[in-house]
Amino acid sequence: MLDFNSTVFTNPSTFFLMGIPGLEEMHIWISIPFFSMYAVALMGNIVILFIIKTETVLHEPMFYFLSMLAITDLILSTSTLPKMLGIFWFNYHEINFHACLTQMFFIHAFSGVESGLFVGMALDRYVAICNPLRHSSILTNSVVAQVGIVALLRGLVLMTPHPFLVSRWPYCRTNVVPHTYCEHMAVVKLACADISINSLYSLAVIILIVGTDVACISLSYVQILRTVFNLPSKEARLKTLSTCGSHVCVILTFYIPALFSFLTHRFSKHIPRHTHILLANMYLLVPPMLNPIIYGVRTKQIRECVLQLFMTKII
Repeated sequence: MLDFNSTVFTNPSTFFLMGIPGLEEMHIWISIPFFSMYAVALMGNIVILFIIKTETVLHEPMFYFLSMLAITDLILSTSTLPKMLGIFWFNYHEINFHACLTQMFFIHAFSGVESGLFVGMALDRYVAICNPLRHSSILTNSVVAQVGIVALLRGLVLMTPHPFLVSRWPYCRTNVVPHTYCEHMAVVKLACADISINSLYSLAVIILIVGTDVACISLSYVQILRTVFNLPSKEARLKTLSTCGSHVCVILTFYIPALFSFLTHRFSKHIPRHTHILLANMYLLVPPMLNPIIYGVRTKQIRECVLQLFMTKII
């Protein structure tokens, strides 16, 4: 068993990721659902990418955004799960300082990218429903690419200061991170310095990204609902709303775990630490697992292509 006693040093060359404090004896059992979710996320998102690439009928803005989302989910899950499983299975708690900063950057940057892609997908649904005759002329391939690039650059630029701010602090208390991955605030709290700038910048970025994106998505759906309720028949209204079902589901699976993780981390002093960490892990594990399932089940074109693919393999 690894000794997690504090050590005194100036700057660490490595950190020790504790895992889930208080549940160390259950790490091997916790790893089973975690590994299962990771396997489903890998397989599901790779299948989504393969289907979209090979089926020309899916070469449309909505599916281009979905392919970007699948790539982002693969990056998010792969940046955390392999190391997490190393902790659970092999007691491999050590992580290089710069590797820790890299992991931190990828987690937070691509969480921001994913949020931005949801705005792009909401834009696609808005144009498709509110201005269907001009959908192909408004959301051209170049426009879709530009939206994806903006989402990527925004996430990368806004999160770049995080590892630089973390690297400049002295760490003279301990190098043991009470977490399963290098979460920003979990690492910063180990510094023996005033970390208020990190806390304020992190909070400002979260408010900027989530506030802006949720406002844009909400505005899009207000306009969509106004258009839908003006349709002449109930059947037409339900059919139109059904095209938004997958998007709404993936938004909820992303923002709800993120909201609970944020609120419990920031404002609750009485919730056990292992609950904080489990919620933080669900935020990174559940959306990449559920997104391809939701789109695979609810989207007719993808469902038919997947069934055709497997039927061809069987025959």
